[in-house]
Amino acid sequence: MTFSIHGIGVSTKIAIGKAHLLAHVSLEAPHYLIAPDRIEAEVQRFADAVRNVQDELTELQASLDDDAPHEMGAILSVHGMIAQDTMLTQTPQELIRDKKYNAEWALSEQVNELVEQFDAFEDEYLRERKHDVMQIGTRIMRALRGHVISEQATPQAFADDMILVAHDISPADMLQFKGRALAGFITDLGGTTSHTAIVARGLGVPAVVATGQARSIIREHELVIIDGINGVVLVNPDELLLAHYRGLQIEQQLHQTSLNTLVDTPALSMDGKTIKLMANIELPSDLDGVTAVNADGVGLFRSEFLFLNRTSLPDEEEQYLAYRKVVQTLSPKPVTIRTLDIGADKGLSTDDYEVPLNPALGLRAVRYSLAHPDLFLTQLRAVLRASAFGVVKLLLPMISGVEQLKQALTLIEQAREQLRERHQAFDAHIQVGIMVEIPSAALILPALLPLIDFVSIGTNDLTQYTLAVDRGDAEVGHLYNETHPAVLGLIAYTIRTTQRAHKGISVCGEMAGDVKLTRLLLGFGLEDFSMQAAQVLSVKERVLMASVKKSRKAATQVLNAFEMAEIARLIRELNERRF
Repeated sequence: MTFSIHGIGVSTKIAIGKAHLLAHVSLEAPHYLIAPDRIEAEVQRFADAVRNVQDELTELQASLDDDAPHEMGAILSVHGMIAQDTMLTQTPQELIRDKKYNAEWALSEQVNELVEQFDAFEDEYLRERKHDVMQIGTRIMRALRGHVISEQATPQAFADDMILVAHDISPADMLQFKGRALAGFITDLGGTTSHTAIVARGLGVPAVVATGQARSIIREHELVIIDGINGVVLVNPDELLLAHYRGLQIEQQLHQTSLNTLVDTPALSMDGKTIKLMANIELPSDLDGVTAVNADGVGLFRSEFLFLNRTSLPDEEEQYLAYRKVVQTLSPKPVTIRTLDIGADKGLSTDDYEVPLNPALGLRAVRYSLAHPDLFLTQLRAVLRASAFGVVKLLLPMISGVEQLKQALTLIEQAREQLRERHQAFDAHIQVGIMVEIPSAALILPALLPLIDFVSIGTNDLTQYTLAVDRGDAEVGHLYNETHPAVLGLIAYTIRTTQRAHKGISVCGEMAGDVKLTRLLLGFGLEDFSMQAAQVLSVKERVLMASVKKSRKAATQVLNAFEMAEIARLIRELNERRF
């Protein structure tokens, strides 16, 4: 029977393929089959991880202070019992022996089975206990990552028509899909600008998120259509629907072929304005996509992805080599490296990392770096050393005030001095900029600009913090709107104020890659866009058909509107004009 599920489309593409269900537990370790002579060793690896978690919980419970909340002891007691349960400790060992699954795969399969059993309970309290199971599963998974046996690992193959269906996929989890055949993905949670959606968009993968229930009602190997344009998932489509969407796929492929002819065409507006179109990357391996579309450089290197999926932090040499590779490959084009932006939905896997009580508002981004100066200095030295091999710009995330910026600049100077003492080369005139992604930074911008060389607007977080809407929370996804008049007002003000100070200004959030907003941003005066590499040619096509001068009047009308329906109408009319 054909049925549909509605969510939020994070791409404008169509995917048709077979569903593959992913477990609720963290997917940070790949699935692979164990060689017969390694099975008992794998069973022992799993048993050791379980024992480590059991010991850890026992120690935590024993170390509780007398004045600790009663609830804390109760939670640890429940978690301790779950960690001893044979359904969680013994069944995965059977999967390892019977199906030759690696320990992580066996664990995730069993936790997923248990979660589905809890979901079936009518009692709300019992249903909620699934979160305790998932938390213990994640603890065991983390323990396993510290004891990986990979020499016999054969990665599970993905078919090019495979559509992943998951409750949620973290940004770290998404990294394992880079460079692998994949038709698309569907999640219960998430938002259009969640980091997971951003990574997926960078992969050029069609996706629908915030479906609410796809993971529980879609079955393994069912035929699925992802309509990323309308945010619809069609399950078990009939032949008529299949024919319709296959036709749309062909149209998209033909359009992509026409876009490929623009690779070497300068991004020049109809009235002769040169626009820079840069690419965002997560890892050096993303460079192929950047060079394929002939982007004008890297406007945002999200360096935190070098820190994910590992139990130890990358040292200075490892970071330096990664940054240098990108810089040398793209030279003389510029590379903007953002310092560690950990927090929100991107957490470290090291033993000493603690998830903040409120990750979006806690110790994240530059706050985390300033709280860990040794880690920050290590990264700064690596970036500075890479600057000796090309044009590097250093970007500080989540700056909120003058004092905070000055602290960061002091550590940058300290890193410079350390390199001078080592007699290691770096660009003494490297440009330093800040992300404007918090309203406070935009509002005090005149005080910040004298201290920096450029500004990059992070529209995703700026929207989140301006509207007090978690960008990854499907429950409030309808309230997240980057064309809200307050958000547009802050963006326009930041562009205008920065240009008046004769400093560089770019937009590196998802707005930069949204062709529906290209003319609006041009009308605001923006000349430097940075987006996922897969979006560059589409935005270039829109720039070639736009007049900057004629877009300004329409942009002013948008800024003078305060009702969402009117703003949407004005933007639609702007895009329909022929100029």
